[in-house]
Amino acid sequence: MVEKRTGAILADQLIDWGVEHIYGMPGDSINEFMDDLRERQDALKYIQIRHEEVGALAASSYAKLTGKLGVCMSIAGPGAIHLLNGLYDAKEDGVPVLAIVGQVASNKMGTGTFQEVNLDRVFQDVAVYCQQAQSSAQLPDMLNIAIKKAYSKGGVSVLIVPDDLFAEKQNVSPALTSRAFSQPKVMPGEQSLARAVQMINEAKKPIILAGRGTRSAKEELLSFAERIGAPICFALLGKGILPDYHELNLGQHGQIGTKPAYEAMMEADLLIIAGSSFPYREFLPDKVKSIQIEIDQSKLGTIYPVDLGLCGDAKVVLDLLTATVEAKQDRTFLEKYKKKMETWFKHIEREKMDNRKPMQAPQVMNVLDKVVDDHAIISCDVGNVTVWTTRYFPFTNQDFLVSGRLATMGCGLPGAIASQLAYPDRQVVAICGDGGFAMVMHDFITAVKYELPIKIIVLNNSKIGMIKYEQAGQGHLNYETDLGEVDFAAFARSCGGDGFRANSIEELDQAVQQAFLSKKPVIIDAVIEDKAPLPGKIGYQQAIKYSEFLVKNFFKNKKIEFPNLAETTRRIF
Repeated sequence: MVEKRTGAILADQLIDWGVEHIYGMPGDSINEFMDDLRERQDALKYIQIRHEEVGALAASSYAKLTGKLGVCMSIAGPGAIHLLNGLYDAKEDGVPVLAIVGQVASNKMGTGTFQEVNLDRVFQDVAVYCQQAQSSAQLPDMLNIAIKKAYSKGGVSVLIVPDDLFAEKQNVSPALTSRAFSQPKVMPGEQSLARAVQMINEAKKPIILAGRGTRSAKEELLSFAERIGAPICFALLGKGILPDYHELNLGQHGQIGTKPAYEAMMEADLLIIAGSSFPYREFLPDKVKSIQIEIDQSKLGTIYPVDLGLCGDAKVVLDLLTATVEAKQDRTFLEKYKKKMETWFKHIEREKMDNRKPMQAPQVMNVLDKVVDDHAIISCDVGNVTVWTTRYFPFTNQDFLVSGRLATMGCGLPGAIASQLAYPDRQVVAICGDGGFAMVMHDFITAVKYELPIKIIVLNNSKIGMIKYEQAGQGHLNYETDLGEVDFAAFARSCGGDGFRANSIEELDQAVQQAFLSKKPVIIDAVIEDKAPLPGKIGYQQAIKYSEFLVKNFFKNKKIEFPNLAETTRRIF
């Protein structure tokens, strides 16, 4: 029998599972394992981040982008707690992530020693698997189980290890578990499929709401939509599955969506939800026949009271339906909304090409369109920047990363770091608001350290813009939404990267040209005017509440924002 350190056995297992890197910060309750990783750094790279939240968000982004396991690591106590935001992002968006979490030495557990925290309780809600090792002999099998659970459940596994167990030696003997793993092929029953075919054949105005679950089913989605004459609108995580200008694409749906998507949704007589957990019930029709295609049976009917659930992989189910349903001859509904999208795009182009000063976010997207590669990866932060990116940047074949159901600010930079590590030869662009970027900007140093040539555009209006307009939309006066000014370009240079600051379109054009030629990590600090991220379609209650805000603002400041009121009125009618 060959004896090896338990940490060495675990590191070799991770390599066998195809793990190429781990995000983490060294510390006293993982120092033993760090030594085993050091000896395998050519095969398993340790990416030293500056904050564990960034590590977990990067692991989640890596899993979203590649479909492979994202791995992060932390010490006990504070480090472990810092992981939670990124782990919840992985949980909410259903991607496989493994967190290896150190714990105080096993002979000190339960004594209230320095940095001891009840980690079982901390991670219980976020994890599909959460176990603390009691002995070194358990760990090889526990690691295999944790990884299998993360993959099979599409979620977070947490393995908690007292640091002294990594150092204990054990025989490399036959294990109880193995790496053998296979995703089962889930298929809906024949009766359900037959009923779905009947509902689709009877529909005159079918519409498809597609989400992240259709990313691997692009061709099947297109073939199905074409056969039944259905326009497609996308949940946020489905952005980029089809080019924005594709004739079947009505764009995003929901608060950040397009007006044609909303209107088509409300006019449809059959809603087909494919691979999406779209959370905004108010943007879905009240009384319409509906079908949901979802691989996770527990999610059927949880976001909408569907008439029929088809449990299975979207790729397989859509292919089966396409082969069975009748080809629609009447394309009136589809053609109507294709024309509405043409009008929508003309409106978007006018806003992007507007030369007004100060500079506004749509103008920034127009400049970026000139330099972003067709196959780039775009990591978008959360806030108004999500609206500007999804609405005004014309996606062709780019990959899109964002925090979906959790919608956590600060995801843009970690996503860019993970993207460049996953695909070193692809262009990676992060588009962030100043609020979200400021939450994680310390890890720009990580990009510099590992020579990751990511390009970060910060839309800098010195405000938490989305919250400002949420307050106004609820009829409240603004309170504590101003952030103060920061020169992010100067910060970039101080970290050893390149930084460019632009106050006008002319300066931005020049800055972007220089930035995208740089081999270093770059921050482009685009100073923009504050602008309301109006939804594609404004509801009556939204207009009433916004009017309340305008009246309050008038009496407080003796000033009323008539351009915003005029725009609001135009959107309603």
